[in-house]
Amino acid sequence: MIIEAILKINPNAKVSVNGDDINTCEIQWHNNTTPISKSDIQAQFPNVEYDKAIKNLRTKRNRLLAETDYLALSDNTLSDDMKTYRQNLRDLPAGKDTVEKCENATWPTKP
Repeated sequence: MIIEAILKINPNAKVSVNGDDINTCEIQWHNNTTPISKSDIQAQFPNVEYDKAIKNLRTKRNRLLAETDYLALSDNTLSDDMKTYRQNLRDLPAGKDTVEKCENATWPTKP
């Protein structure tokens, strides 16, 4: 998570980290990358956690949509229930602006 937080601040940072705890890890800055304070890095942790949570939600959503993609081919007619299900899946990330909302999302039931 430390490197991800650093890259949120400076996407071009060249850095290596030894350890998982921000308080005790050793950070080495490479290629003239401007060092970032540990407190600034730690301040990005909630954003990194949210990015992971929304990515996991979208990955699951995309997998569920892919499972029904064959039904949406031009030679098939989707039932209204299936249209609603797929639309609910597409709408699922909307309003999920916290880790808790992502992790506690209510998934639609496949018809």
